[in-house]
Amino acid sequence: MSLWTRVALQDGNPFDAFSDFFTSGTWRLIVLLGWFLLGLLWLACAFWVFKDARRRIEDRVILVVAVLTGLVFGPMGAIVYAIVRPPEYLSDVRERELEMEVMERRLAEMQVCPHCHADVREDYLVCPNCTARLRGVCRTCRRPIEPGWRICPYCETQIGPTPDQTYQSAAR
Repeated sequence: MSLWTRVALQDGNPFDAFSDFFTSGTWRLIVLLGWFLLGLLWLACAFWVFKDARRRIEDRVILVVAVLTGLVFGPMGAIVYAIVRPPEYLSDVRERELEMEVMERRLAEMQVCPHCHADVREDYLVCPNCTARLRGVCRTCRRPIEPGWRICPYCETQIGPTPDQTYQSAAR
C-alpha cells in the first residue's frame, strides 16, 4: 500500500482541509468583502448613471427614471442605460444649435447678384465677381441706396422723381 493511501485511510476524508477552510473565519471575511465590493460596484453603477444622465438628459422625470434603473438593477441597469441613453451631451446639442443660428444669420445677410448669381452682402455697392452695380450712393450722405428707392431713408434726399412728377410727366 502506498503512503498516500495509508494517510487517506488514517485521516478519513482527504477533503476535510477544504471543508474546514469554508467554515473558518477567513472564508466568512472573504464572503463579507465580496458582498461589500458587490454593493460598492452597485452604487458606483448608479452614480455613473446619475452623472452621465445629468449631462445628457434635460427632462427631470426621465433623469429620475434613468437613475432609478441604475440603482435598482445595478450593473445590468447601467448596461441598459448605456444602450438607450441619448448619443450627445446637452452642451454639444446647445453648441450645435448656436452654430446653426450663426450660420443662418450669415446666410440671411448674404444676397445674390442679379447678374452673375454670386454671393454678395447687403452693403456692397458693386458685385465683387462681375463688377455690376448693385446699389447707388446717396449724393448727400454717401450711404448705399437700393435701385428702386425714390428718397434716401437716411437723410431724406430726393433721389428720383416723386410720384406726382412721374404722373405729371406721363400725362403730358
